[in-house]
Amino acid sequence: MNAIGSPQEVTPLQRSEQQALIVKELQAHLPAHALLWNAEDTTPYECDGLTAYRQRPLVVALPENEGQVQALLRTCHRLGVPVVARGAGTGLSGGALPHAMGVTLSLAKFNKILKIDKKARIATVQCGVRNLAISEAVAGLGLYYAPDPSSQIACTIGGNVAENSGGVHCLKYGLTMHNIVKVKGFTMDGQELTLGSNALDTPGLDLLGVVIGSEGMLAITTEVTVKLIPKPILARCIMASFDDMRKAGDAVASLIGAGIIAAGLEMMDKPMTAAVEDFVHAGYDLNAEAILLCESDGTPEEVAEDIGRMSDVLRACGATAITVSRDEAERLRFWSGRKNAFPATGRISPDYMCMDSTIPRKRLADLLIAIQGMEKKYNLRCANVFHAGDGNLHPLILFDANDPDQLHRCELFGAEILETSVAMGGTVTGEHGVGVEKLNSMCVQFSAEENEQMLGIKRAFDPLSLLNPGKVIPTLQRCAEYGKMLVRGGQLKFADIPRF
Repeated sequence: MNAIGSPQEVTPLQRSEQQALIVKELQAHLPAHALLWNAEDTTPYECDGLTAYRQRPLVVALPENEGQVQALLRTCHRLGVPVVARGAGTGLSGGALPHAMGVTLSLAKFNKILKIDKKARIATVQCGVRNLAISEAVAGLGLYYAPDPSSQIACTIGGNVAENSGGVHCLKYGLTMHNIVKVKGFTMDGQELTLGSNALDTPGLDLLGVVIGSEGMLAITTEVTVKLIPKPILARCIMASFDDMRKAGDAVASLIGAGIIAAGLEMMDKPMTAAVEDFVHAGYDLNAEAILLCESDGTPEEVAEDIGRMSDVLRACGATAITVSRDEAERLRFWSGRKNAFPATGRISPDYMCMDSTIPRKRLADLLIAIQGMEKKYNLRCANVFHAGDGNLHPLILFDANDPDQLHRCELFGAEILETSVAMGGTVTGEHGVGVEKLNSMCVQFSAEENEQMLGIKRAFDPLSLLNPGKVIPTLQRCAEYGKMLVRGGQLKFADIPRF
């Protein structure tokens, strides 16, 4: 496999010999049922949620305890074998794309909640525990875990740590990094690692902040201690309709400008609301060009005041209709549409590629209008849903992966969205990670020197570059080749994209 994730010229014999060696060495440390290498067993691991790119792993390992993880890492380190960690496989940027000559390390069996401390409001869980399972386990204590990505019913806390996942309530309660106090695991050479602590602070450099969002490139996480917060007494949600995309975008900026920090502030365009309404019947306004979901939570008095203030701002910004949830069932129905945006999209298109750029809130409408132009340019549809409160967009480009030309146009479309986001003062990713999907865009956002600094951090943790190699940080050679592309007006134009 080369430095960006695709197979080199590897003969079937070389692959077979490597596989036999790895299996033989790992069988000394893992039970037989914890190792998979036949094609029919390893094919389910060939991709994560980014299904456009696939690679069947050489070997899949499913260890059952930390001792087995440590032994696996030491063995692979000694042999120089790459290791790619995998949680639930719900990632959307190819972060868990297997290495053609390496081991895919599934942590699915690390699914126990180890300790709940009500007084300290923390829970210690294994990395394979589902996001939603944490809140379910502490619901009886009046507590919950705040970050709630749309895949929370399936995604694992270890994967959330790797990607620094957010969710619809991230505006008020923060991303994963704001809700984690400690991470335990192992470096590539099998050294035990504990970052952070149960105390309010920890001595030394903030390496916990370095590991969260590092996409499995620095260490293997096996145990996580999360913050728990009290469940709000009351929550109510506003569904506001707009007949113009720019009015909806301006309303988001106006809400923030008025000093209102909503518990959730989400936006969907007309194509997305149509797809969602047909799927879950959430009660969305199908005539609106865009809808906003604005939630307040807290005491009844706080919620009443917030709902009144938000409604006033939304009306002033041109909302054509405002509906406030009457009870908890209706609130959950409003959110069910937003939470099911991705599966709803899967019903109307063979494939979709979900982008993940972040821009200043005041530029929301500008980017959405630009995306409408790109739809015509690339002759592909795009449905938009995003965390409007923090400017994190999720354009879903619809295509058919069985058509190579459509896939290529989809890549060009996505790359232009990211380039435009950077030009507007934004970033190429907010919570889905870089993986293999955004390697080219990293060449646009960061200089060679900046990428080299990031590689320096990786080398400090993983000198041999065996953990999830070829992901996230582009090589100098890759960016140099990319820089040779056609340059117009000082900006790279995506006339072509180096494939991985």
